[in-house]
Amino acid sequence: MSMDNKNKQAALSVIDRQADLLCQVNDKIWDYAELSLREEKSAALYCDQLEKLGFTVERGLAGIDTAFRASWGSGKPVIGILAEYDALSGLSQKGGLLEHQPRQEGGCGHGCGHNVLGAGSMGAALAVKSYLESTGCSGTVEFYGCPGEEGGASKAFMARDGVWNHLDAAITWHPGDVNEVVTGSSNSCIQTQYTFHGVAAHAAAAPERGRSALDGVELMNIGVQFLREHMGSRCRVHYAITDAGGCSPNVVQNQASVLYMVRSNKVAEAVELQKRVDDIAQGAALMTGTTFTKTFIDGLADTVPNHTLEKVLYDNFAQLGVAQHTPEELEFADRLAATCPQAPTPGIAAHHSPEMALQVEALQKEAGHAMNDFLIPLYQGPAFEPGSTDVGDVSWLTPVGQIHTAAWPSGTPGHSWQIVSCGNTSLAHKAMLQAAKVMTGAIIDLYENPRLLAAARKEFEEATRSGYVCPIPAGAVPTIAE
Repeated sequence: MSMDNKNKQAALSVIDRQADLLCQVNDKIWDYAELSLREEKSAALYCDQLEKLGFTVERGLAGIDTAFRASWGSGKPVIGILAEYDALSGLSQKGGLLEHQPRQEGGCGHGCGHNVLGAGSMGAALAVKSYLESTGCSGTVEFYGCPGEEGGASKAFMARDGVWNHLDAAITWHPGDVNEVVTGSSNSCIQTQYTFHGVAAHAAAAPERGRSALDGVELMNIGVQFLREHMGSRCRVHYAITDAGGCSPNVVQNQASVLYMVRSNKVAEAVELQKRVDDIAQGAALMTGTTFTKTFIDGLADTVPNHTLEKVLYDNFAQLGVAQHTPEELEFADRLAATCPQAPTPGIAAHHSPEMALQVEALQKEAGHAMNDFLIPLYQGPAFEPGSTDVGDVSWLTPVGQIHTAAWPSGTPGHSWQIVSCGNTSLAHKAMLQAAKVMTGAIIDLYENPRLLAAARKEFEEATRSGYVCPIPAGAVPTIAE
């Protein structure tokens, strides 16, 4: 639908009027920099602000303390807007600098831009609320506070508990180094901690009386190493020894732990691969005369693309355009980019289509600086990203559309101090406000054109006809790996 729509223009103007508030929220969340499932101040800030602005807020969603839902409106369609706000450990960094300078040694930082993500989603929720309020049309907007994307997978726990089932669609975004509509699938992922329990003994005087938990961990790792030859090409298994049993070599270690991450393109495949890893742990325990306990950490599904929603988002993005930057911002971006290693041509399309890569390279050359101030043409061909996101679980239960906007220079590595440095600057603010506008425009189109939602639902039902396999076991609770 055209930007000439007066109702849409009025809603978009709300984002401009609320820009100061949204930037303040962005910067406060950046400053809090709270880890997964520990985002108490961040969640409280959102809940308090949204209640003041007229939303009905439900805290502790799906039994997760820092998860919430803020709703406004009544009736159908019901559109969800997804937000995240967790930070990463070890990425403390002062904002707006061109060199690595932690605010606190060993502290946390928003190295994935989730402070920007949440604030942009809030902007869209405010604008859509204004639209529903001023037009009086039927519809509900629901803003979801989703903690623990980096380790906790709250959206998957919500999926298990049926939180997404009533939505007609969900829209979200993520800051990045390009302006694009997201397409394709991702890897599903399951994290499990295995703690082996043995018997301590003097390693020289009485080794026969000991049963080494560390031997159990090491034999498990060897078993999984052999498994790698016999799993699918898109499967991945990663591990980290989180407790090696101590630092005394003359003691038979009576406890040791290893954290495993099992990935596969399809969540059903990951669940089956996880069972094989469990069997290897059991075999390692039998070989060493030890036992083990298994702690489920989190799990999440692959993403299901929806081309109908992608087109709606792209049309709005193309009409609105991308954020523009001042010479000072471009100079900062160029200098920050110089601190990063050389990266391939950015964007999902460029990664999967040589033709699209040439188009993106031409657009970069035309831009002439490190900020990708252009919109990548719509790409809806085959695409696969090896990373994982719990947005995937939402996409198995309702149609989901996503975009990226450029919040930092081209080629900036994910989970880096450079991203943290950009997170409270005008680069992030502009990306956040533009994302809010694109999402708002697309959601209004969905309210005003029932055929779009019907087409998105039909496509969704065909893509998910195999059925959702939830990676979260019954009774599991969100847990942080130790």
